[in-house]
Amino acid sequence: MLCRVGEIEVWRILEINGPFLMPAELFPTAGPDVGDIMNSLVDGQLCQTTGRLILPVQGFLVKTPSHTILVDSCVGNDKTVPGNPNWHQRSGNRFMAALTAAGAGPEDIDYVLCTHLHTDHIGWNTKLDDGRWVPTFPNARYLMPAADEVFFRQGPGEAYVESVLPVIEAGQAELVSSGHMLGDNVTLVPTPGHTPGHVSILLKSGPVEAIITGDALHSTVQCWHPEWVFKYDVDGEMAAKSRRKLLEEASETGCRVIGSHFTLPSIGRVIAHGDAFRWQGD
Repeated sequence: MLCRVGEIEVWRILEINGPFLMPAELFPTAGPDVGDIMNSLVDGQLCQTTGRLILPVQGFLVKTPSHTILVDSCVGNDKTVPGNPNWHQRSGNRFMAALTAAGAGPEDIDYVLCTHLHTDHIGWNTKLDDGRWVPTFPNARYLMPAADEVFFRQGPGEAYVESVLPVIEAGQAELVSSGHMLGDNVTLVPTPGHTPGHVSILLKSGPVEAIITGDALHSTVQCWHPEWVFKYDVDGEMAAKSRRKLLEEASETGCRVIGSHFTLPSIGRVIAHGDAFRWQGD
């Protein structure tokens, strides 16, 4: 188990943890010294051989007193991702093995919460069954940001066709707005910019809170530099505003922060530091 949040259990469901792209490519507004800055602030962030950012791809199994919830479903098997050979047509079992180790099978998931609809957060939404894409989690409702569904439906790419549309056609999708609550323990917090409808996931049990960032941040270095835009942000300026707001609220409340792509173990707290913040890992 990754952590407890009061009565809530949070389990890491890790699919990939390896080099992705070069820091200057991922953070195009950060300047030529981005790699040196990252090395000075975040241990183990960059691959010593390639210099690339080590990017975990992981979801989180959240067990509340009422529900078993999967937050984001990683890349998945058999998916069409020609731009990334490490994600294209995968056939691994690591994701499902991690789910089993956390004490859940596909049939046990009550809800799949998609922070947004990018390839590496929706892949296990579906699986191939006799050549057809079908929902992987047969008893689950899939909560998807409505604004993202509208955005990605326009000129739909492989991710939408393979991992979103089959869930909608199966009648298991629920398109929701930020602020949506799932019982008393889970709230979808608006953090738009990376995608139009991007949400982070606030977990609350009594006075204890934690937030799963999704892609509001991609590295803990963005605590020190919340203005750094990420390569795949749809609206970089809006993403920076959302990021700063999330960091401000996390530092004020002292809640634990779980970063979807943060260097493992991906959990800690945000501390106010001058006009920005710093990361304190657990």
